[in-house]
Amino acid sequence: MAKRERSLAGKVVVITGAAQGIGASTATALSRLGAKVVIGDLDQVLAEKTAAELGAEALPLDVTDTKGFTEFLDEVERRVGPIDVLINNAGIMPLAPLDEEDDAATRRLLEINLHAVIHGTREAVKRMRPRGTGHIVNIASMAGKAGFPGAATYCATKHAVVGLSESVHLELHGTGVLVSCVMPAVVRTELASGLGEAKFFKSVQPEDVAQAIVDALRRPKFDVFVPASLDAMGRITRLLPRRLGEGLLRALGGDKILSSATHSSARAEYESRAARSAPAAEKGADS
Repeated sequence: MAKRERSLAGKVVVITGAAQGIGASTATALSRLGAKVVIGDLDQVLAEKTAAELGAEALPLDVTDTKGFTEFLDEVERRVGPIDVLINNAGIMPLAPLDEEDDAATRRLLEINLHAVIHGTREAVKRMRPRGTGHIVNIASMAGKAGFPGAATYCATKHAVVGLSESVHLELHGTGVLVSCVMPAVVRTELASGLGEAKFFKSVQPEDVAQAIVDALRRPKFDVFVPASLDAMGRITRLLPRRLGEGLLRALGGDKILSSATHSSARAEYESRAARSAPAAEKGADS
């Protein structure tokens, strides 16, 4: 029997890092379905502009400020109501070979892509478990299932998000609180500036990821691959001996998809913005 589709009308949905990109597209899709969307983003001006276009709300959020993150969620619940869905979307992808990556970049990646997701997930569980309902959506990446040269720390954070999501999913079994882990291919947002196309899969648009998230909320499932064909491809690759799997990756150009952009001038603006994206974490490191 097919799962009954869940209505999202009236649901309170919080999306981090949603001023643009995947987050903004997801906010748009959910708003159209009648959800009460709250956008949290470091760029308050852009967040308010995006929210105004959707009839949503925007509140300032630095996900690297754990106390501030908690207070942000408290404020959402005061203003809008108990949180039904938390989408941990905020993330960055600075690119460099590991031996060229400075420690500040490593720290930003760990704080934004991993620690913030852990903290957001924990806060959501604390709020949702007592009510016996809720849905946590963590945005990982196909880089959470494989390693890609030029993005070692990024891949490490996304592997960790997959592991976190799998563990919390099992911890919450039977509680009524659900977890989904979203693993897209290259998504054509600012984060993908300067990246080429791989031979073995096409890049996707943020609207594609947004639709996959909506589908996972309506008909809950844990693994959300975008495109869906990534799941089968990953399974086949993992069945191969390592040497053959790595050879196939090289033959299809997968080993170059991120590394080819590590010194690209097309990424300069994004890399500069990513370097300014973790103020609380940087302040803590300097104190």
